[in-house]
Amino acid sequence: MSIWWSLHLRREAASVPLARKLLLGTMESAGVDPDISFDLSVALSEACANAVEHAGSATGYSVTAQIDGDRCRIEVADSGPGFSRDRVRHPARPALRGQYAEHGRGLFLIEALVDHVQFHDRPGHGTVVAFDKVLKWRADALLRAS
Repeated sequence: MSIWWSLHLRREAASVPLARKLLLGTMESAGVDPDISFDLSVALSEACANAVEHAGSATGYSVTAQIDGDRCRIEVADSGPGFSRDRVRHPARPALRGQYAEHGRGLFLIEALVDHVQFHDRPGHGTVVAFDKVLKWRADALLRAS
């Protein structure tokens, strides 16, 4: 099975649940196990929330999702100022003290929920967060396929 879609979204909070619902609907239709769908939807929500919050003066961002065989790959790209170099190198080590207590957790969650993640910093041209996860199928989806 192969499914692919791409969205160009306004940089506003209401875009995050829209992307999440489209992903969950796609996963449901494809017969993906709900636990896997949930993990991917939380990772997507975090990546979208980061684009909304940190994309600077950019008016929008894009989300691309692809199911190809037993793998789902998602990319969230914005055209903001980019990440700090330190955060890109160590996204799984959020600073949890002082003024940084609320920052870095989204990147940590993304890494914890997916199989592979890449953070592409494009200073002055934005950031791309790309991640993928091996899919498991619902039992009823396996029965329909055979």
